[in-house]
Amino acid sequence: MKLKQYQEKVIDTLKIYLGALNEFKTKYKKVFDFDADVAKDYNFPKRAWVQVAGKAYHSKTNGLQEPLPDIYLKVPTGGGKTLLACHAIGNIQKTYLNKQTGLVLWIVPSSQIYRQTISALKNRAHPYRQVLDISSGGRTLIKEKTELFNPLDVTENLVVLLLMLPSANRQNKETLKVFRDQGGFTGFFPREDNFEGHKKIKELIPNLDCFSLENEVFGIQIKTSLGNTLKVLRPLVVIDEGHRAYGELARKTIIDFNPSFILEFSATPPPDSNELVKITGRELHEEEMIKLDIHLTNKASLDWENTLLASYEKRNELEQKTKEYEADTNEYIRPICLIQVERTGKDQRDTQYIHAEDAKEYLIKKCNVPESHIAIKSSEKDDIEGFDLFSNDCNIRYIITKQALQEGWDCSFAYVLTILTNPSSATGITQLVGRILRQPFAHKTKIKALDECYVFTFRQNAKTLVSKIKSGLEDEGLGDIAGRIVSDEAETDTGGLKERDTYYRPGFKKYEGKIYLPKFVIQEKESWRDLNFDVDILSRIDWENINIDEIKNIALQNKRSKEQEIILGLSEEEQEVLKETGRAEKTGTLEIDEVFLTRQISEIIPNPWYCFNIGERALKLVSANYDQKTIATNFVFIIEELKKVLDRERNRLAEQVFKRMITDKKLFFFLITDKGSFTLPSRIKVRSNKQLVRNDNTPIQKSLFDYVPEENINSLEKSVAVYLDEQEKLLWWYRNMSRQDYHIQGWKRTKIYPDFIATDKDESKNDYGTIYILETKGIHLKNEDTKYKQDVFALCNELGAKKAWKELFDEFPDSGFEFQVIFEDEWQNKLNGLII
Repeated sequence: MKLKQYQEKVIDTLKIYLGALNEFKTKYKKVFDFDADVAKDYNFPKRAWVQVAGKAYHSKTNGLQEPLPDIYLKVPTGGGKTLLACHAIGNIQKTYLNKQTGLVLWIVPSSQIYRQTISALKNRAHPYRQVLDISSGGRTLIKEKTELFNPLDVTENLVVLLLMLPSANRQNKETLKVFRDQGGFTGFFPREDNFEGHKKIKELIPNLDCFSLENEVFGIQIKTSLGNTLKVLRPLVVIDEGHRAYGELARKTIIDFNPSFILEFSATPPPDSNELVKITGRELHEEEMIKLDIHLTNKASLDWENTLLASYEKRNELEQKTKEYEADTNEYIRPICLIQVERTGKDQRDTQYIHAEDAKEYLIKKCNVPESHIAIKSSEKDDIEGFDLFSNDCNIRYIITKQALQEGWDCSFAYVLTILTNPSSATGITQLVGRILRQPFAHKTKIKALDECYVFTFRQNAKTLVSKIKSGLEDEGLGDIAGRIVSDEAETDTGGLKERDTYYRPGFKKYEGKIYLPKFVIQEKESWRDLNFDVDILSRIDWENINIDEIKNIALQNKRSKEQEIILGLSEEEQEVLKETGRAEKTGTLEIDEVFLTRQISEIIPNPWYCFNIGERALKLVSANYDQKTIATNFVFIIEELKKVLDRERNRLAEQVFKRMITDKKLFFFLITDKGSFTLPSRIKVRSNKQLVRNDNTPIQKSLFDYVPEENINSLEKSVAVYLDEQEKLLWWYRNMSRQDYHIQGWKRTKIYPDFIATDKDESKNDYGTIYILETKGIHLKNEDTKYKQDVFALCNELGAKKAWKELFDEFPDSGFEFQVIFEDEWQNKLNGLII
C-alpha cells in the first residue's frame, strides 16, 4: 500500500529523529561503560529531540530508571495510524534497535480496536501484515495475551503481542491476567530451584515481581508471568490512542514493562507529550482520505420518525449514485446509515425513550427495508459480529446503536449519521461524527455526493449543534477543518474549495475598524450588554394579560378523524426516491389531554403553570360551542390554532415591554463603542470560485471588501448589489452575512440580519455620509414577518433621529443612519430616492 504524502512526511521525520537518537545513544553507551553515575546526567533522548524537533522535551524513564525515548505522532481520525505504526516499527527496529527480531508490545484502548487490529495483523494478505513481514524478513508472529511464546520465538521472529489497555492496568484485579504466574513463560527465567540465577536476574532487573523476599528461607523466587517476561525482553511499545494511557496507574504499568522505546499515536495528544509530527485535517483532505463537506440537516419536526425518514431517503439516494459509480469504475460502495438511539437493552423499551427496536420497526414497516439490511450493535446484541461490511455479499445498510460505535469502529462505507437521542444530549454528535468521515478506498470518487457525509438531527439549537460537531472534529484531531460544516439552510456547491481571507479595498483602508453600527443594549451597573430576548423581554411579560378570546370562534369538524398509516418503500423511479406501498386507516382515538396541551404551548410560554391555566381557559371557551366528543376529535387542530393565538399575543406583549423599556430608559439604541455598538470586521473568510460582477461583466468596484462571492446571494440581492455598485454617489457597500454579521434584536426572538450596508459620499468632507441598512424582500414575502421588520426599522430611524450621531462618537460623520425594507417591485425607485 503506497503511503500518502503526509504519511511519508511522518516516516521521514521519524527516520531523522531515529538517526539522531542512535548517534546520541552510542555516546551514552560509551559514557555508561566508563562511569554509570556520570551517564545518568546524559539524557540522550532529550539531546536527539532538541537537535531534530528544536522544542521542549518531556523526559521519561522506564521501570529501570533508564532514559526512555517516548514520542508522539499526532494523526487525526482517518489518517491511517495503524499503517503508519507498522512502517514505524520496521524503522525503529532497523535504525535504533539494530535488529529485525524481538518483541513489540502493541497496546490498544478498546475491544473494538483490538478485534480490528488483531484481525488485520493475523491476515498475511493484509497491507499491515505485509509491511511487518517486509521489516522482519517474513518472520512475524502475532500473539494475543492468551497465547504463549518462548525465547526461540523472540530470537528468530518479530513477535507482536497485542494487549488491550485495561489488561495492562495493575489496579484492575479482574483483568490482571498479564501478571499472573503462567508456567508457559518459564523459558525466560532460571529453573525454579536455581535460586542464585533468580537472584542475579533480580539484580539486573530490580522491578521483577517475586513470590518471596530475599530474606526468606528459599531466597528470591521470580514469577514466570507474562508481565515479568515483558520486563525481561524490554519491548518496543506501540500505543494506539495514546492519550487514553495517560491515567497515572496505566502510565506506570506501561513504564514498568521496561520498554526500550515508546511510540504513541493519537488524534489529541496530551499536553505533556513529545509531539514529533503533527498531521492536520487539511492534509488528510488534500490526500483524499476523508469526506468533506459535512452536510447537517436539523429537522424542525418534533417527530423522530421524520428525521429517520430523511436519513433513509439520503442513504437511498447515495446508493443509486454508488451503483452508477460501480458501473463506471468497478469499485463497490454500499452506503451505510448509522443511527443513534436512546436505549438498546431488551428490557428498556417504553414510550419515553427511542429504542433500537423502535427504529428497526420503523425502517421495516414504514420504509420497506428488509430486516437483513438492519443491524443492532449494543453490549447485549452484536449483529455486525463476523460480517465483512466491505464485502459485496454483505446486506447491512443500517446500524443502530447507542454507544457501541463511538470508539474504534472503522468502516468507510458509513456516510449518514442519524441522531435520534434527546436534543439536549451533547454526546451523540460529538462522539460519533468521526465514524462517517473516512473516504472509501482513500481516494475521491469525483462525484460530489459520494465525497461528502451527512448528519441528520431534530429539534436542536443550530448554534449549539454546529458547536457539538466542531467539538467532535477537534476530538478526532480535525479541528482545523471544523469550518467545513454545511447546514441544510446554507448548502452551497463550493465542494472542496479552500477557505481564504479577503480584506478591505485599498481605497477604503482608512475606514477599517471605524465603521460602527448601532444596536439595542441594556445598562447593568457600570457596563453595557446586548439585549437578550429571553432574559430581558420574555421574563418581563405579564402572562395574565394574554387574550385568547378569539379561540372560541374557531370552526371544528364533526366528522371523526381517521388515523392513517402510510408505508413507504423505495421507488423504481430514480427521481421519486420514495413511493407509497401501502395504507391503513382506522378511526381516531384521540382524547382530551390537558398535560399534552400544556407541553405543546410551553414552547411559546416558558411558565408551565400559566400554560396549564391557559389550556384550561382555551378548552372552556371552545366547549361553549362544541361537545367533548367533537373537541377530542379536533384536539390537535385546537392546539395548533391556540399556538398561533399565543404567538401573536406573545409578540404583542413583547412589543409593549420593549417600548416601555425604552421609555423607562432601561433599553438604549447606541452607537458608542464602549456601550456595545457593532464594528464591521477588518477581514472576512470566503470559499468561492465565482466573483460577483456587474451586468457588463466588469468587476465590482465599490464593495467594501475586494472580493464578493456570487454564491449565497439570490437574484434580487444580486440585482440590488450590482445597482448599488454602479451608483456614482455611493461610496461603498457591504454584503451583510446572515447569522454572523450585524443584526438588530427586536421584540421577537429571531434577530434581523439586514442584507446590505451602504453609504453615500459626503463630498464636502471627503468622507462617508449617511449609512443605509437595507433589507430586501420578494413580493411574495410581504407578510407579518416583513411588517415586523418594517416596524423595527421605523423605530430605529425614530430613535436615531432624536440625537445627532456626531454627539455620540467623535469619528462619526454629522449624518446618521437610515433603515429600510425594500421590495422586489419597488427597490430601484426606493434606492433612487435614498441615494440619488
